[in-house]
Amino acid sequence: MNRRSLVSITDYTKEDILRIISLTEKFDQNPNRRLLEGKVCATLFFEPSTRTRLSFETAINRLGGRVIGFTDAATTSSSKGETLKDTIMMVGNYTDIIIMRHHLEGAARYASEVSRVPIINAGDGANQHPTQTMLDIYSIHKTQKGLENLTITLVGDLKYGRTVHSLIIGMSHFNPTFHFVAPEELKLPDTYKTFCDEHGIEYHEHTDFSQEVINQSDILYMTRVQRERFTDLMEYEKVKNVYILKNDMLEDSKKNLRILHPLPRVNEIQQDVDANPKAYYFEQAKNGMFARQAIICDSLNINVD
Repeated sequence: MNRRSLVSITDYTKEDILRIISLTEKFDQNPNRRLLEGKVCATLFFEPSTRTRLSFETAINRLGGRVIGFTDAATTSSSKGETLKDTIMMVGNYTDIIIMRHHLEGAARYASEVSRVPIINAGDGANQHPTQTMLDIYSIHKTQKGLENLTITLVGDLKYGRTVHSLIIGMSHFNPTFHFVAPEELKLPDTYKTFCDEHGIEYHEHTDFSQEVINQSDILYMTRVQRERFTDLMEYEKVKNVYILKNDMLEDSKKNLRILHPLPRVNEIQQDVDANPKAYYFEQAKNGMFARQAIICDSLNINVD
């Protein structure tokens, strides 16, 4: 693997995470820096995206770089049968870095092994979404004035939610307590519970989205039930609206509580929550641009100072 690639949040040590947070703070203060002058960045989105793609492209533009790429694999030679390896090898000839989203788990890891330029994983199936993790961790750090010893409640699709999977790993360095709230059909995979056990991380599983769980949380991380991950639409219909956060459910919550969501949302957060000062998901999305600026510069070994 290219040593500067970011495929999984496990590619970052605790020190790496703290370094990226420090860089992100600099871009938060001033995102307009001509650090990518003369650089060409590819955004290869084999799977639909709005926030991730636009925040990456905005990050690059604000840094003075250029963007090439595609948003629909049907318009590329992969629709003619070109392999992922050939696509990556070809695009690597033209660019300095490749940002890739793919529907297959492991695709980003494979790309990093054949690419001559750094690969940044913008999501591979239900597996990992490390740049989302970094913007999530930065949002937690910014709102909680630190990362240590926080109670984090993860709600909704914990089975297919790659943002959840990556966040558990990323926050494992900071002694969190997790509450996992999901219906039986969407419970957190055993792999991640075993990870928590092996790292001495306290966690509790719930099927009831109770007031008690909300009131002890520092971070409430809501997720969408992802219709595109279901092969049986009847199963999706059964669980799609199982947890809905309403404004009155926050009345007795902690003052420092912040509500995060990787977006897009469907029905899991009611619109009236948006005006609550504890709602942070739109600011969280904005933080994505700063975090991705930091990750790109770090991958290209660019000195931000």
